[in-house]
Formats: sequence, C-alpha cells, structure tokens
Amino acid sequence: MTTPADRDNAEFQRGWHAALRAAHDWHEAKARQAMVQSRRTRFPKNLERESEVHKHSAGMMLTLSPDDV
Repeated sequence: MTTPADRDNAEFQRGWHAALRAAHDWHEAKARQAMVQSRRTRFPKNLERESEVHKHSAGMMLTLSPDDV
C-alpha cells in the first residue's frame, strides 16, 4: 500500500507511469498477436475475442491510479 507522501514523490510517479505504460504496451502487443493468429487459424472467433479483451485491458491501464491497487 502506498502512503500519500509516496504518491507525491517524483520517483514514485515516474515508476508508476512506466509500469502502466509497460502493461499497456504488453496488452496491445498481445491483441495484435491474437489478431495475426486469428487470420491463420480455422477457428478465429476465440482469438478475436482474446484480442478484444487485450484491447480493452490496454485502455483500462491508463485510467488506473495508485489508489486502485
């Protein structure tokens, strides 16, 4: 758990934003990967759904704050 003093710390903020950006980028990469795989398979619907979940998760990453975790 973070304290209010930690949240005001510039180093904490830099780390927080870097972690969110890394998670966001990972979810976007997984979404792209699932879409590429869906084009190469006989049953693309599951992979298309997986891609949508990752896209949604990537969007949600940017809305998180330290109070959410």
